[in-house]
Amino acid sequence: MSQKIINTNDLAFLLYELLDVERFTEFSRYTDHSRDTFDAAIELALKVGAETFAPHNHLCDGDEPRFENGKVVIRPEVSEALAVLRDTGLMAAAQDYERGGMQLPSVIAQTCIGLIKGANVSTQAYAGLTIAACNLIMAHGSEEYKRRFAEPMMAGRFFGTMCLTEPQAGSSLADIKTRALPADDGSYRISGNKIFISAGDHELSENIVHLVLAKLPDAPPGVKGISLFIVPKFLVNEDGSLGERNDVSLAGLIHKMGYRGTTSTMLNFGEKGGAVGYLVGEPHQGLAQMFHMMNEARIGVGLGSVMLGYTGYLHALEYARERRQGRPLKERDPSSPMIPLIQHADIRRMLLSQKAFVEGGLALCLYAATLSDEKKYADDPLLQEESGGLLDLLIPIVKSWPSQFCVEANSLAIQVHGGYGYTREYPVEQFYRDNRLNPIHEGTHGIQGQDLLGRKVPMQEGRFYKALVQRIRDSISQCSGVSELQTSSQLLGEALDTLQRVTEALQVVRRDDPEQGLANAYLYMECFGHVVVGWMWLRQAQAALRGLQNGGLQPKAFYEGKLRTCEYFLRYELPKPLALAKVLAEGDRSTLDMPEECF
Repeated sequence: MSQKIINTNDLAFLLYELLDVERFTEFSRYTDHSRDTFDAAIELALKVGAETFAPHNHLCDGDEPRFENGKVVIRPEVSEALAVLRDTGLMAAAQDYERGGMQLPSVIAQTCIGLIKGANVSTQAYAGLTIAACNLIMAHGSEEYKRRFAEPMMAGRFFGTMCLTEPQAGSSLADIKTRALPADDGSYRISGNKIFISAGDHELSENIVHLVLAKLPDAPPGVKGISLFIVPKFLVNEDGSLGERNDVSLAGLIHKMGYRGTTSTMLNFGEKGGAVGYLVGEPHQGLAQMFHMMNEARIGVGLGSVMLGYTGYLHALEYARERRQGRPLKERDPSSPMIPLIQHADIRRMLLSQKAFVEGGLALCLYAATLSDEKKYADDPLLQEESGGLLDLLIPIVKSWPSQFCVEANSLAIQVHGGYGYTREYPVEQFYRDNRLNPIHEGTHGIQGQDLLGRKVPMQEGRFYKALVQRIRDSISQCSGVSELQTSSQLLGEALDTLQRVTEALQVVRRDDPEQGLANAYLYMECFGHVVVGWMWLRQAQAALRGLQNGGLQPKAFYEGKLRTCEYFLRYELPKPLALAKVLAEGDRSTLDMPEECF
């Protein structure tokens, strides 16, 4: 199978040599599984991605969904691919056996999803949003809602969305105006407008289950007054059959720079008196419930960004090996043969940066998925608690670091192609456009940085921040006495010292003046993210060295590549954001003090 979605050696190395995911077979939930079943699922997902999703990726970019005669028209390949995904069972990969799922660990299920994203992120989005919405209903919905809505979603009959954003509110969910009025039958009538709703309307499934944030008449102000409702496109009868069309209408499609194969919609609720909605859980708990889906979506955004960066890197690598251009600097004879691009130092620099970003980012996302498994299913309650806290701490980084630096990897992939990369004849320009959405949706860099610095680091008096620092320190200690890893461990140790000093200084500034303390939160997140990814690279180098010394399963050049890329990242990339540590620690006011009239 020919594919440029993933380096399968790298994936196997990360899962089994770095993260040791086989240990999850000892959890009671996963005792039926083995490496063979994990590999079978991954192989299936890669095959589906390469053979069913990838071929129409460019076609959907050029022929995006359109609104005709009251319906959304989408290329037929999208429906065909999603049917394959449904029929293989991959949509329910992490769900319970008794609900038709494969009951795979989250890290394996996320890997499968990631491979599909790398093949065609736009088509996968319909399934990805459905999986996340289904998981939310399973976590917070009643048994009736699980039966009527979630189970058909697992089966791929119904698809799902999350409806948060409104035209006047944007990311400020406290300012939403969508309202929910109680009805006599125990349901609610929803009225309002939502915008930028991915997969908000289409003809790809029997029904669309919208998860909608709205406010009840007695709601307290701000985010504390938000409730969550299930609002289906078609009403669902007690026996599971579809009823009449609900009062949800498509106001229009939004045309995007990239990610064009996924409909982005404006939806109106309640134009004819109110859309029927069903309250999920308790009133006024909607934002906390939606964060279940949003956090899952944020891991998905990070992983999707990694995979777009990864496929861009593999395309650039192949091009650099095949394209001949120029000669060595010492070669004076113009009639001598040209050399492959990859033999030029600057091309190697750009390839090495891409490799460092995408392989480091993938390690970060898969590590987060292992924390999710430990949080839910570890037999040790203390491990469950610590893994849950570490996951909460890392979510802003998992979402935002890849969606910044793997977009940069896509930019470098274009640069490696030169002028050809800027044309539509090569796919790298589409990968960049598709990936450019990821720094925006599910919380911008600024929002994620404020969440990290303002909420996650100090939560429980810094307990989980300190636990993460200790884990990084332990890795540094293990590697500092190993000659091959001495330089890398020293560089990471120095960076961690700087991060700790900055963190302590910023917490003081934040207590005195929250606005000043959070003004540069985006830069703090870059520093924090680089240190965490540097830790991922040190751990990869440690595992690669074991592979070299013990005759591991990967080729010698693969392991040596990991060692060299680790040192590159820690020498070249890690110092860049940390160079501004002094500005951060001082709580610099440059952005706050710039008068509006001076812009």
